Amino acid sequence: MKIAIGCDKLGLEFKKEFIKKLESGCHFIYDMGVMDGEDLDYPVIGAKVAEAVAYGRADRGILICGTGIGMCITANKTRGVYAAVCHDLYSTQRSILSNNANVMCIGALVVGKATALELLDVWMSLTFKDGPSTPKINKIKEIESHLKPEQMADFK
Repeated sequence: MKIAIGCDKLGLEFKKEFIKKLESGCHFIYDMGVMDGEDLDYPVIGAKVAEAVAYGRADRGILICGTGIGMCITANKTRGVYAAVCHDLYSTQRSILSNNANVMCIGALVVGKATALELLDVWMSLTFKDGPSTPKINKIKEIESHLKPEQMADFK
């Protein structure tokens, strides 16, 4: 699987651990930043990862900041991206099984590193299957389709 991953400076150590784990699972990683010594605001990185997923360059995205919330808000501004904050086992499972999320957001100041790595394993192991949640997901996509282009990220 192709994974786009990014973080702000608060998530850099988690990102490094995530990349090691993902590469050991034979995933192809697009590291969208930040890199050591860089200090970019989370919306810059969040948009890069979201666009990689929206354009199909990556199958899924992972974003890490202090709480996961800012990255999640940023990613969800991009058409075709369904980001979820994953801080516990249940929300992580449901982000895929009920909501078909394609971007995982996690807070490095909220979740310990060992827990975060466990949540990554869970999230990567799951696949959405049509079922009772499908009509709700389709309604979300319908709402998204009615937004005017100027309300969405620039895809040029």
